[in-house]
Amino acid sequence: MAEVAESEAEQRLSGEIRRILDESRQSQALHNRKLKELVSLHRSSPPDLFFQAFVGALAPLFDFPRRTISAERTVRFAASFASIVDGSGGGGAVDTEISFLEQFLRLLLSGACSAHRPARFRSCQIISEIIIRLPDDAEVSDEVWDDVIEGMKARVGDKIPGIRVFAVRALSRFADDESDILDLFLEVLPREQNPDVRKAIILSLPPSSATLEAIVEATLDVSALVRRAAYCVLASKFPLQALRSSASIASRGGEGALSRSSHILIKHRTTLLKRGLKDRSSPVAKECVRMLKEEWLTKCCGGDPVALLKFFDVETYESIGEAVLETLLNDGVMHIQESQSIREYISLENTSEAEGTPTVQLISPEAALYWKVVCKHLHAEAQAKGTDAATTTGTEAAVYASEASDKNDLLEGVLPGSISDYVALVKAHLSSGPNYHFVSRQLLLLGTLLDYSDSNNRKTATAFLRELLLVPPESETDELGNEISVGDGLTLGGDREWARAMSELAKKVHASTGEFEEVLTGIIEDRARPCGERTANFTEWMHCLSLIGFLLENIDGLWMLRGKAIGASELLNSLLLPAAKQTAMDVQRAAVRYLGLFGILEKGPSSEVVRQLYQSFIKGSPPVCAMACKALLDLVTWHGPNELNKAIGLNSKVTKTSFSLVDTSDYGEDACIDVLDLLYSGFARDKSELEIEDDVEESIVTVLGEGFAKILLLSDNCPSLPLELRPVILLKLITLYFSEESEELQRLRQCLSVFFEHFPALSCDNKRSLSCAFIPVMRSTWPGMFGNIGGSSVVVSKLRKRAALAARFMIQMMQTPLLSKDNEEHSGDGLDCREEGLAIRIAVEVACCQEKTAAAKAYVSALCKMLIILRFRASEQKAIKCLRGMINVLICRVYSDRDLVRDLTKMSTVLKMLDECPNEDIPDEEVIALLEKLGIQGGIQWDNNVVPPTPVPPSAKAPPSRARPRRRRHSSEDEDSDTNNGGTRNLDGPSTNQVAVTPSLASMRSQRASKTAALTKIADETAFQSLDFEDDLDAQSGLTDEDS
Repeated sequence: MAEVAESEAEQRLSGEIRRILDESRQSQALHNRKLKELVSLHRSSPPDLFFQAFVGALAPLFDFPRRTISAERTVRFAASFASIVDGSGGGGAVDTEISFLEQFLRLLLSGACSAHRPARFRSCQIISEIIIRLPDDAEVSDEVWDDVIEGMKARVGDKIPGIRVFAVRALSRFADDESDILDLFLEVLPREQNPDVRKAIILSLPPSSATLEAIVEATLDVSALVRRAAYCVLASKFPLQALRSSASIASRGGEGALSRSSHILIKHRTTLLKRGLKDRSSPVAKECVRMLKEEWLTKCCGGDPVALLKFFDVETYESIGEAVLETLLNDGVMHIQESQSIREYISLENTSEAEGTPTVQLISPEAALYWKVVCKHLHAEAQAKGTDAATTTGTEAAVYASEASDKNDLLEGVLPGSISDYVALVKAHLSSGPNYHFVSRQLLLLGTLLDYSDSNNRKTATAFLRELLLVPPESETDELGNEISVGDGLTLGGDREWARAMSELAKKVHASTGEFEEVLTGIIEDRARPCGERTANFTEWMHCLSLIGFLLENIDGLWMLRGKAIGASELLNSLLLPAAKQTAMDVQRAAVRYLGLFGILEKGPSSEVVRQLYQSFIKGSPPVCAMACKALLDLVTWHGPNELNKAIGLNSKVTKTSFSLVDTSDYGEDACIDVLDLLYSGFARDKSELEIEDDVEESIVTVLGEGFAKILLLSDNCPSLPLELRPVILLKLITLYFSEESEELQRLRQCLSVFFEHFPALSCDNKRSLSCAFIPVMRSTWPGMFGNIGGSSVVVSKLRKRAALAARFMIQMMQTPLLSKDNEEHSGDGLDCREEGLAIRIAVEVACCQEKTAAAKAYVSALCKMLIILRFRASEQKAIKCLRGMINVLICRVYSDRDLVRDLTKMSTVLKMLDECPNEDIPDEEVIALLEKLGIQGGIQWDNNVVPPTPVPPSAKAPPSRARPRRRRHSSEDEDSDTNNGGTRNLDGPSTNQVAVTPSLASMRSQRASKTAALTKIADETAFQSLDFEDDLDAQSGLTDEDS
């Protein structure tokens, strides 16, 4: 009776628990009430009976693999109950309740190790939910926690991504205290393939210097979920002030280490904002903006944008500071109050009556950038509203006009009250030294928003601009006492942005037609007198040239100088050409630079400009030579090479098909050399003559590489460049890109990398040039052939790998799709710009290679490997038949390489499938016409019936048998041997009916043979161990003999 009552009680308890779980699946709102019912039921029931009933009620969940809403509610309900049950009771019931949690965790750990996937999944899911909900003061034994940690660490490597996610979530609470868990996360994160798991790991990482790099790197993840999670973690766990303090604690290296760490953190902040604000995913960008607004601006900086900018080093990362302010302004977070203004920095109370100069308070770089961006934003909004008012009518137009008026009033209240106050503000910062150059430039750009319609205001601004233009450029003195300029333009310390700011302000002040040119030429005329009289020193020459450059950079053509104080011819003959012949290198370099700019503004390049650039390129020092090279390349790109040749009297009507290397040391001032030959010869000049100290990026090779890449990109717009020269230029650029020389020229490698990415996708002519350059590139880079030096085996192997890498790179470019569909349709019939044409070129090269050296064999093998990865179209039937006719010749060339022969045979099968008429051969006349179209002269002879030589058959002679170790014979074996009449079966020697196999065929035996040998061995061992069943032994022996 007692057992029956206990069974009934268990059934009744299980029914109550199932009812509660079923009701909890309906809605999340019922969980609190149902938890109270389940806790009450737990108090009134025996612990063991309740645990069995609870686990039995949950058992169906472990067999249900789908993640439905009802199942997720049940999981959360069960986890919530397990996490609160230890604190629900009182008095002496705590021990039993804690044992329930521990017992439940141990049960879940056993399920987490199950081979049943749904059981592992649900177990890890419930464990993670329990750990997340468990309060900090929960009393759980250390032994249980150790088992949980070890079990979840093992599940981090599970093959199911969902299980790995919950295992990571379960371990996240222990990551702060357990360094091995953190190390596991950082080890798994880079190689994890599933984005959900990577997201879980990122969300689980604690804030530390070790995890910061991983989280910042996650902002470049391919998955938007992971990138968004990274910004969530950075926003919640890495506040700005905590970043600085944690870095200082992590560095532990004194003040020097602290400064280095803070600099790294500034770089991290700017990198994060640069990536996040421009992220292609809208949720990621919104998360970055939320981090910027709610966490960094509001919580860390108290809503002060100027204080926020102090964390970004705006003098170094100006664009990031501007992006931050524009984002906050567009989002409506920043509001300009009427009490805030730039006028706060200008005090008129202590103004001197005699001088009339107000007292100025110096502005910080962050505040200067803030006011510039704010004023530009207000000005843009006012213009946009005014445009909307002008394009609409009625009430809507009135509303827009009112909004535009409000924006203009707010802008006027923010800007300085008068032009004189603005000038005083800028002058005060200019006179404060180099530390305020950044602030001065921001204020200068702020001046473009002021109103200069009043004549007095314009007069004041004109005087101020004239004063700025008359400031000579800065210079330094080297160890030998020579003066060296800091920048060769109108700059502050070589800052080109200062000249751009000055040009914007000058064009705003002198907005009338021709006024800007008139004012500037008047200043140049005044400063050019010492230069014309040949009494100018280094500083005066540099100042005059900087003004000329400032003028040339801000006009559209030399015709704008007609009727001005100084004309174009006077600029050229009296200033630029004499300056190019000065002894000071900086003066020559600046003059050559502006000569190139002068030539671009001309309708056609003048003879004087081209000849002077020739002389500077031939005879100049390395910096001057590099600048002359830039100028000549710009003129070639702008005017075309024929125009430059005409300027020096070189009128050749013959189409140029190749470059002629010239020795520039043999030419004087009247050198008459084709401009392309002159520039191309720069690659072969002595590197010791062209080495530039401390400036590898400006080497002559870098300038020439970038220039010729630009010429090829713009070749469609430059018809004077012969098509035959494009493959030659491309050959040089590819060999230069893969040479050891370019490894130190990072700027050149970056430029060529971008060039190669875009060049083949622009037009079919570019792909045609690429196809023509393939074989010349292979010939010029392959060691030991075609006049190329070899070397040791290590060097030769390295050079061969480099040549093969270049070949694969070119094939990838050939397979790049065209950007324009019109180009694809236009190139539909172009065999020479497709992969079929390249395949024929490679096949002809292999067929014509008759050398038998090791270098030639490796060369042919490399070409065939490139041929295999090409793709063919069924529309090119002539090319397919041509390749089919040559395939046997190719196989004969590489017959010693079995893998390559197999690949070529597969290629032959593919070509046969693409051939619409496989039994018909292509006529010889069509083959010759096809080769001539590809530029291959003379054709090639082959025999379609050529059969590769039959390999020598392996020797049929059996190798000597290896002696098998003798085994100790039992008495039963002797008896068995006697009863078998002389031993028809000898267990000590090899079986007589086994066929001897040669070593070459032993590795190729089938799986059936391997299985038979294994069965034979097992049967033999069984025969030695069987002492009582002689009949069974005979049967097994017969079976193995038959199968072997």
